[in-house]
Amino acid sequence: MAPESLVLDVAARENAVSRSPWRSLLHPNVILAAVGYLVDTYDLMLFSIVRRPSLEALGYSGDALLAKGVLLLNLQMIGMLVGGFFWGMLGDKRGRLTVLFGSIVIYSIANIANAWVDHLESYAALRFIAGFGLAGELGAAITLVSEVLSIEHRGYATTLVALCGGAGVILAVLVGELVSWQTAYLIGGVLGFLLLFLRVRAAESGLFNLLHSKADRIRRGDLALLFSGRVRWRFFKCVLAGGPLWFMSGILSTFAPEIGRSLGAQGELKVSMCLFTSTFGILAGDLLTSMFSHYLRSRRKVMVAAIALCSVFVVAYLFTSHGQPWAYYTLLFIIGTCTGYWAVLLATTAEQFGTNLRATVTTTVPNLIRALVIPMSIGLEVLSPEVGLRAAALVVGMIVYGLALLSAWTLPETFGRNLDFLET
Repeated sequence: MAPESLVLDVAARENAVSRSPWRSLLHPNVILAAVGYLVDTYDLMLFSIVRRPSLEALGYSGDALLAKGVLLLNLQMIGMLVGGFFWGMLGDKRGRLTVLFGSIVIYSIANIANAWVDHLESYAALRFIAGFGLAGELGAAITLVSEVLSIEHRGYATTLVALCGGAGVILAVLVGELVSWQTAYLIGGVLGFLLLFLRVRAAESGLFNLLHSKADRIRRGDLALLFSGRVRWRFFKCVLAGGPLWFMSGILSTFAPEIGRSLGAQGELKVSMCLFTSTFGILAGDLLTSMFSHYLRSRRKVMVAAIALCSVFVVAYLFTSHGQPWAYYTLLFIIGTCTGYWAVLLATTAEQFGTNLRATVTTTVPNLIRALVIPMSIGLEVLSPEVGLRAAALVVGMIVYGLALLSAWTLPETFGRNLDFLET
């Protein structure tokens, strides 16, 4: 499938502008994308942190906390899956900024409403709506950043966005520990509306503007094109390559209390502490993988090495029996560091596809990665009664890491690729 070149004039082609890395990071779109992803990850991870107290407030206890927690988490992820396709196609058809504004409004309203839920049904509906809204934030932001910066600097910008996303998780942990679960949801909604006012400074990319001017001749945000030929295999490989991140966040961290008991931990593992330590690891990993990617001039090699190393420490974690909580937190920090190839994967995803599909892909892929937690959690529920929670987590984890390693290994190298092309 040969990409068709876009012919851009100098004024429209922002990503050809030569700047220092620091000056590029001060671009308004980069700053707003970074702050936006901070709010995105705060809202995304908040449910994992307040799952137990919020469900206890609704009258659930014991095994129901796990079962109802899985249900709500899966509904949130289904909302993100549906939203990923909706916002992605909208981003290629109507513009990246349209997605940013629309998604913020929806997830901010939903998270504020979460503070007043009084039964499981309303909680479930609002988690689906919040997930639908959250689905648009990251992909549109990464697409904008990739298209307005020069080839040599967009990796730095993507890393900054990813680091701010990690800061959002840490903020969610701190807020979740210091205030009630209702107040934590209210803070998330208010942060979203504050971000909405900041977004007035964002500018649409010249690549999209030129593409929009040729709308009658170019297929944009077309799912038939996305799932045709070799395009679909690149798409699915990008999704599967990100599975380890959500195995760590959605399984090892979210269900840490239950997994810890199955391992005979000498004390209860707290979800907030697991997310806190693993996120610090991800922040360190994002910096390290970004540096190695630039040094090696390869994104694929760095991802393969990170996934392989991460799988080793996941096995070590699940075979650590009767340990103190600090031992599990330390291992989660190491796993997080190895999993910190998120920024490299996001950059790779944006670089894999032409301008007429880029927003669709960069919005859909992160949400499909997040939605992988649905089959992961279902696998955990189905297998654990038969083989135990530790063995179930090990089986699910090895499948996730095996597919991720194969996918990353077979993805085309994109380091230094010019984004001035179309999928035809």
